Amino acid sequence: MDAQAEILRLLEKRPTSGAELARRLKISRQAVHVHLKQLVVSGRIVKTGSTRKAVYAPACGAHSLPGTVSFSRTFPLADLAEDMVFRDIERRTQLARALPANVRHIIQFGFTEMLNNAIEHSRSATCKVDFRLGPYACSFKVRDFGIGLFHNIATKFAMAGEYEAAGELLKGKATTMAERHSGEGIFFTSRAGDLVTLRSHRMEVLFDTIKRDVAVRERRFMRGTEVRFKISRRSRRRIEAVFEEYAPASLDYRFEKTRVLVRMFRPEYMSRSEARRMLARLDKFKDVELDFSRVKSLGQAFADEVFRVYAAAHPGVTIRALNVSPALEPMIRHVVDNKNKELIDNNLTILPVE
Repeated sequence: MDAQAEILRLLEKRPTSGAELARRLKISRQAVHVHLKQLVVSGRIVKTGSTRKAVYAPACGAHSLPGTVSFSRTFPLADLAEDMVFRDIERRTQLARALPANVRHIIQFGFTEMLNNAIEHSRSATCKVDFRLGPYACSFKVRDFGIGLFHNIATKFAMAGEYEAAGELLKGKATTMAERHSGEGIFFTSRAGDLVTLRSHRMEVLFDTIKRDVAVRERRFMRGTEVRFKISRRSRRRIEAVFEEYAPASLDYRFEKTRVLVRMFRPEYMSRSEARRMLARLDKFKDVELDFSRVKSLGQAFADEVFRVYAAAHPGVTIRALNVSPALEPMIRHVVDNKNKELIDNNLTILPVE
């Protein structure tokens, strides 16, 4: 039994307490609360009340909590204009009055970018949109029934599988229509919300901006792509600040900086082939941060390919290694110090663990 799927099915019928869910599923209250916590963190459900009086409900569903305004509709994608859909939602939910300007701008950016992706990339005939303005947060879901986000990228770039495609997507500038898109939409949207989830086929990627973390897990197969976005109504984040972090004045405000979560590809790295796959298309950027948090070990060949061979072949790209543990730093220093030290020092910066 997929406990979380069953919980979602029950909550779609009506908001329910943890105790009632445990009774219906015939599992312990401790077990059901573990599942409920994961579903709340991933943005699929919301919790109201506390301790034994807590009640859970779908984040974007027919059953809304008090003070909630919801919108749900399925659109044919042919000739659909994402800005017109947002204007209709904005009018129905009175967003201009309900939200501070910074939060409304983030919602507008993320929603229109994700709906446009469905319109132009999904190859789906229809798309379901759910929008929810709750007492504490604003959220939306965009669900198409097309080719699938990760499959589309894997096919376009002849990748081994969808897991590798997810890693490519996180770099930024990954697009299957380079003539019409820059590939920046998902990258910036994933960093603008508090919780953003991308799910397609058997893969799900969760971006937690509050914790500055990304989680990947396997799910039951789902056709097409589903994007969930959630942000606190009291958030102080500005969409301008999100852009400034990766398109700073020092780079003439162009999207020339990215951060690669290295463990998205593997927890341990040994070969040059692994390094080349991770480094693919990073020459589109001028400033690359490689985040080594939770990476357990590096092989000499991998480190040499990244920090000597690639750096020497791309003098215009500055590589910054972040969150390098004491176990990894000696190997990086080893390959840097072996050859071309003067050249490499100009292109490699190791920053301390955050």
